Amino acid sequence: MSHSADPSSFSGPLPLQPERSGASIWDRQFVWTTLGAVSLIFLAALQTLAVTTVMPAVADDLNGYDLYALAFSGTFATSVIGMVAAGAMSDRKGPAIPITGAVGLFLVGLLIDAAAPTMEILVTGRLVMGLGSGGMVVSLYVVIARVYPANLHGRVMALFAAAWIIPSLIGPAAAGAVTEFVHWRWVFGGVAVFAVMAFSMIAPRLRGIPDSDDAPADGRVGARLGLAGIVAVAALVLNLAGKGEGIGLPTWGTGAVALGAITVVALAMRPLVPRRTYLAGRGLPSVILMRGLIAGALFGAEIYVPYLFQDRYGFSPTFAGLGLTAAAITWTAGSEITGRYGDRIGNRNIALSGIFLLTGALTAMALSAWLLLPPWIPIVLWGLAGFGMGLMYPRLTVLSLAYSTRNNQGFNSSALQISDAVGTASSMAIMGLIFTLAADGFTAVFAFSVVLALVALLPGFRLGHAAELRR
Repeated sequence: MSHSADPSSFSGPLPLQPERSGASIWDRQFVWTTLGAVSLIFLAALQTLAVTTVMPAVADDLNGYDLYALAFSGTFATSVIGMVAAGAMSDRKGPAIPITGAVGLFLVGLLIDAAAPTMEILVTGRLVMGLGSGGMVVSLYVVIARVYPANLHGRVMALFAAAWIIPSLIGPAAAGAVTEFVHWRWVFGGVAVFAVMAFSMIAPRLRGIPDSDDAPADGRVGARLGLAGIVAVAALVLNLAGKGEGIGLPTWGTGAVALGAITVVALAMRPLVPRRTYLAGRGLPSVILMRGLIAGALFGAEIYVPYLFQDRYGFSPTFAGLGLTAAAITWTAGSEITGRYGDRIGNRNIALSGIFLLTGALTAMALSAWLLLPPWIPIVLWGLAGFGMGLMYPRLTVLSLAYSTRNNQGFNSSALQISDAVGTASSMAIMGLIFTLAADGFTAVFAFSVVLALVALLPGFRLGHAAELRR
């Protein structure tokens, strides 16, 4: 590809490594990379779920409830900047330097939080951790693209999805036990120790990863970082607007702030994603757009699932998470299927099946909230949402790599993660407004999620056939 190639217009496909019949992600040359990469994903998931559990105790201990929300939203904000920085550096120098720096920032953030004497310092650690976690995932995608043959990418992404299931099942309980019987500081410190061990597995393999032969396809690093900062700040403003009266705004003011923030996010994001993404252009643009839409539909609605079970069905906090546990298990099952048979099933069929399952689950939740259906119905059917996402989510990552070349893997990987993160944060903020203003907040939120999932059909029909054409 020429040095002047546009990373946002390439529609591939181009194999990143030659196909190798019979190769496995557990072969000798891949095993330590596999173990290290999956361990880092596992720890990122564990940290996310564990912090959600222990943060009330942290805020109480440090007298910092006024900064409680910022401890979460700030991490998202800085992760966008980390994604762009890691993607740009990966395209220039390869993934070794950015992943080392990202893991380093992740560790520094954890250690700051483990020792934080005040809530202000703990939030500072969370901001540093966000830089690291955002950069770490993007860098890992580039590592996967350059280390493994293309026909193994689906298997690795299925394993990444599976790495979330154990934290989903035991992470909150384990973090709660550590907080209760030891101290919440060990939740942060323990993850830091294990992160060092995980990185030691993958670090020796990084030295052998080749750099790109071509110049980076996008050289506007400073401009992209500036835009990432704008996206991050606007996303924070949007989430604050979602709190409505909690920040002293009247209803009309809340809506105006939210609309302005969404506009700024959309404009600032435009150069950070492929051209024609907003128009569902065929190939890579539709991959990026669909990822943001389905992430917004599921993750935006997911935070209201346990809330519904507690508020409408009278479940305890422990049993209110049954639907989420079911979805975590079925997500892994869907990922395994698409990882093994994705090329045979086909991208359009995967998209249609996944969106059908996701839409069905969201519709069931809306009807359950409206008609108060028996509780087993939303619990079981929410598992369909996890299965549908398991089919689609890793497949979209595989397609983003298939539509990439060595000089734009970082750009495309960061675009995928930015779409994911911004889609989730934006939908959560909008749903917060809907929940506050609607007569039946639960029904309205789930109905809005159904609309988002249905809109994802448009890019779903235009994903292209990158993986199949490589054969």
